[in-house]
Amino acid sequence: MDILCVSTAEQNAQAFADLYREAYLRFHRRDGKRNELSGASRAVLQRLSQTGPMTVGDIGLHLERAQSVVSDIVTQLESKGVLERERDPEDRRRTLVWLSPKGFAVLRADRDVLSVSALTEAFAAVPPGERAVLLTTLSDLVRSNGARQ
Repeated sequence: MDILCVSTAEQNAQAFADLYREAYLRFHRRDGKRNELSGASRAVLQRLSQTGPMTVGDIGLHLERAQSVVSDIVTQLESKGVLERERDPEDRRRTLVWLSPKGFAVLRADRDVLSVSALTEAFAAVPPGERAVLLTTLSDLVRSNGARQ
């Protein structure tokens, strides 16, 4: 379908759907097993990113997991440099767990559906003005249907 000749909203929608499928196939992440997060590790990181520092016990309560299980997960993530433990400034007897800078980066990368490096290479071949138009237009499209979730 020639995109420049498309005129109705339905034809535009079909053209976008076709391009999206092609873009997804071209740019989706293909990083294999890498250091993939387990579901439990991902849940701990996501909870901390939403709430801020928490105790292991509080994380366990939220995730409905035994404190010993959460402690093992936290210890493993801490050994990878993804989490840090710190004394609670309000109660020095308690230890809080928090995301390290690496933890924030790991969580962000885990959320990425598309390969940022492949997109960077593709965007480098597009003139800056056209990049801005593409991003603005896609942003407008997403916002135009913001009420639908």
